[in-house]
Amino acid sequence: MLTIDNYLDSHFIHRSNWLRAAVLGANDGIISVASLAIGVATASSTREPILLATVAGLVAGALSMAAGEYVSVSSQTDIEEADIKREAEELHAMPEEELQILAEIYERRGLKKETALLVAQELTAKDALAAHIRDELGINEISKANPIQAAFASGAAFTAGGVLPLIVTLVASVSSMEYFLYGFTIISLVILGIVSAKTGGSSIGKAILRIVVWGTLAMGLSALVGYLFNVNV
Repeated sequence: MLTIDNYLDSHFIHRSNWLRAAVLGANDGIISVASLAIGVATASSTREPILLATVAGLVAGALSMAAGEYVSVSSQTDIEEADIKREAEELHAMPEEELQILAEIYERRGLKKETALLVAQELTAKDALAAHIRDELGINEISKANPIQAAFASGAAFTAGGVLPLIVTLVASVSSMEYFLYGFTIISLVILGIVSAKTGGSSIGKAILRIVVWGTLAMGLSALVGYLFNVNV
């Protein structure tokens, strides 16, 4: 039975925060670690330097992604909290002006002037700050940033994605390592594109196309660097 408490369960927007971080982390893990391995593989005749670079890239990348995501989302949270504090001060200093602003917001969304004012008055009477946070600042429970969740999702996803090219460097032939890495990475990116599209309810074809194109570009440029330097590691 559809109720106000479960009506969003069939939608995808409530997944946007963690899904964005997870897809970004997994994509970056697959592409960056594979690209690093390919770059070293094209200039190396032994497995050890490739493994060392791959493991170092995996560890450093996972920690960097988690830390970067945490700092980035924390900055967004700080901005939101600063705006909420400012809104509370404005409500205290000029309540009538804030009421008119709220009414105008509802009017621009399609309500009649009288109805918009009535809605603004009733919502203000119930919780003025909550109404302004939601409708003036555009902050709600779905869009509100969560630094810990984003950092964990991004770091864990990077690790999961980076492990895939690491496995290839352990078992593939050194003489054709870059080709094995490229093929396995493309397959991994296609799977990631399908999973992310299914989870987010978007087009599978578009998700696969953009993730494969950018992945191929990154790996191609990394291989080119290895060939250009032509250093036998």
